[in-house]
Amino acid sequence: MQEIRATGGPTQPEIYDAVLIGGGIMSATLGALLTRLQPDWSILVLERLDDTASESSAPWNNAGTGHAGFCELNYMPDPGDPSRAAEIGRQFRISRQFWGALVESGDLAASFTNTTPHMNVVFGEQDVRYLRQRYETLRRSPLFSDMEYTEDPDIIARWAPLLMDGRTGSGVVAATRDERGTDVDFGALTQGLLQGMRESGAEVRTGHEVTRLRRDRDGRWTVSGRGNTGDHRFTVRSRFVFVGAGGYALKLLQKARIPEVRGYAVFPIGAQFLRTDNPDLVARHDAKVYSQADSGAPPMSVPHLDKRVVDGHGALMFGPYATFSTRLLKHGRLTDLLTTIRLHSICSLLAVGLQNVSLVRYLVGQLLATPERKFGQLQRFHPAASPGDWYSIDAGQRAQLIKPDRRKVGVLTFGTEIVTGADGSIAGLLGASPGASVAPAAMVDVLTACFPDRARHWEATLQQLMPGLALPGSAGDEPSESRV
Repeated sequence: MQEIRATGGPTQPEIYDAVLIGGGIMSATLGALLTRLQPDWSILVLERLDDTASESSAPWNNAGTGHAGFCELNYMPDPGDPSRAAEIGRQFRISRQFWGALVESGDLAASFTNTTPHMNVVFGEQDVRYLRQRYETLRRSPLFSDMEYTEDPDIIARWAPLLMDGRTGSGVVAATRDERGTDVDFGALTQGLLQGMRESGAEVRTGHEVTRLRRDRDGRWTVSGRGNTGDHRFTVRSRFVFVGAGGYALKLLQKARIPEVRGYAVFPIGAQFLRTDNPDLVARHDAKVYSQADSGAPPMSVPHLDKRVVDGHGALMFGPYATFSTRLLKHGRLTDLLTTIRLHSICSLLAVGLQNVSLVRYLVGQLLATPERKFGQLQRFHPAASPGDWYSIDAGQRAQLIKPDRRKVGVLTFGTEIVTGADGSIAGLLGASPGASVAPAAMVDVLTACFPDRARHWEATLQQLMPGLALPGSAGDEPSESRV
């Protein structure tokens, strides 16, 4: 039943059915689902910056890869175990079904995706053996049945000419390609989803930073904060809160004092890319090409040379190069990391530092790397690259999740995790990859965890939007072909 919204007066804050904190892809996806599942609900989105989709969802703050398991080697470290790659591939098909349903209904423009082949390229006998076995494993699944494999340099040159231009030596090389890959402008997608929410009656307020979450005796949450201009303060109330605030999610969940995040911490890792807008180079590289991460590098640092299309304009980007800052958001504050440290999380932080010496060594090496060394990494992919064509850009900031662990005290994770309060009145999303690519499946998990009594009532609508979706306790169906 819809709450009666209060009007006026500082002692009578507005009341909503759902307040979504953060104006990125996660809140936008959850809001888009709720406006279809519960059109009678009042929904409010609060974004701290002056525009939505300005952090990790912004197109140049991420690689724009539609993560489908085609090329992400870090999702399949064991070339004989396809389970994680297949699960991510299944979830991305669900994403495309959801987006496609909104496009077909006229609620979303189709200009945020571009078909871009996904490739792998590896060098040396050991990595070639790995890639060959990975291909042989994946090709048995219908999700990857169209994948191609070659060790022929001429074929690789035909697939992606820049990879072979100027390449010398007789070292072995291998590549895979799946032409069904996708480049996604998650910024445009987020903006489109939020616009659809507005047209359905939801409110989106920018320049509103949430600074306090308090559970009241009646079970509702009081959400308070400040505006970005003047001394403006705001307070609203809601019976459900979702924290989709990226790097600030843990900080806000800690403010809510939910025990589910006790012992949690975060480790911020930023990224830079090299970018070129040279139209000749862009025209000759229609692919996203991923390779193996360096020894000791985190999975999110897998090097890749990508075709990007943003606002109708093509570009190439290579990276990422790891950076470090105590900010938890690109537009955050230097004190951010300190605000998340609690007595019960210090042991987890120290344990992760001691267990990940190779990661620390890798980050120090990245921070000390000269521009010449960074460009040399690009030339491993594109031997004929010219420094005059490329320039550096800063990408987004990621807050990698550190979780308490009985055996190791604390572990550093590189996936995404949904945290839900015991009574389902609050939930948040922590972590990074694969993130935006699987947002619809992740947000359905939020809904079913927080509203178990409504899940069966929503099932028919969810199945119509995402035929491949299987709710908990449901057998589900194999994903049908995507519609975007």
